[in-house]
Amino acid sequence: MTTAASASNGPVGPVDSSRVPRYAGPATFARLPRLDEVGGRADVAVVGVPFDTGVSYRPGARFGGNAIREASRLLRPYNPAQDASPFALAQVADAGDIAANPFNINEAVETVEAAADDLLAGGARMMTLGGDHTIALPLLRSVAKKHGPVALLHFDAHLDTWDTYFGAEYTHGTPFRRAVEEGILDTSALSHVGTRGPLYGKKDLDEDEKMGFGIVTSADVMRRGVDEVADQLRQRIGDRPLYISIDIDVLDPAHAPGTGTPEAGGMTSRELLEILRGLASCNLVSADVVEVAPAYDHAEITAVAASHTAYELTTIMSRQIAASRQGE
Repeated sequence: MTTAASASNGPVGPVDSSRVPRYAGPATFARLPRLDEVGGRADVAVVGVPFDTGVSYRPGARFGGNAIREASRLLRPYNPAQDASPFALAQVADAGDIAANPFNINEAVETVEAAADDLLAGGARMMTLGGDHTIALPLLRSVAKKHGPVALLHFDAHLDTWDTYFGAEYTHGTPFRRAVEEGILDTSALSHVGTRGPLYGKKDLDEDEKMGFGIVTSADVMRRGVDEVADQLRQRIGDRPLYISIDIDVLDPAHAPGTGTPEAGGMTSRELLEILRGLASCNLVSADVVEVAPAYDHAEITAVAASHTAYELTTIMSRQIAASRQGE
């Protein structure tokens, strides 16, 4: 395989698509090198977590990471929207998958946290491909060990701040309540984006507000526009270390049918990408894209949207890494 760059003269980039067809070879994210091919160290590690035992409705997100990787074969090395070549600015590599126990949620959460600790200890920022939203909790635990309590932007149709499902404390609907309870989030800088749909009761909103979350609904995005929303989010986050967690069901089912708990009235993929681009000045320390369930989307629309979402987030991190090195 031919890469765009070699370790001797800069970051190792994607396989050269002018010499190797995009449909050939291993499906790493954006056809980037594996972590072991760059000496086990990367500035941004793209890692999969094929785990969906925490879902409450349709399963299948365990296959999401590899679906995103397959869809990412068409990503190109220059991002005109951010005027950046992210894979030339920083070493981005595919760290493979974290193998979490599908029969024991508590053990899986511990496994994901330990693996994330190892990646962060090597100096990487994480771009995680889920998996269901349960995995956000161990990822946040790990990031908070390095940065302290972090700001959170949570893009999702749902709040994910419920207490339990069937008595289980770790599910895809509870990670951010647990994170607040554990003190790993900066409660002065929390926001949901894209929420919509029915709730169990007004108490859901009241409890969510008490935890410190602000809410920008999908209707708010439609009425106010992406620039105003991005500006509001930037002001709320400031210069705090920021974690972005994106449940692909933040998008309308027309744009992301392949997910476990779809809700009508969601954002478009264009709106999501533009809001993320508007956050490029924020201090993004890690991110995830979760809940891609390819079995419900044979046209791969969802995985394509998720791959571009991960690409924008990776570009932001790469630009910030390069800028910090120039400032040293």
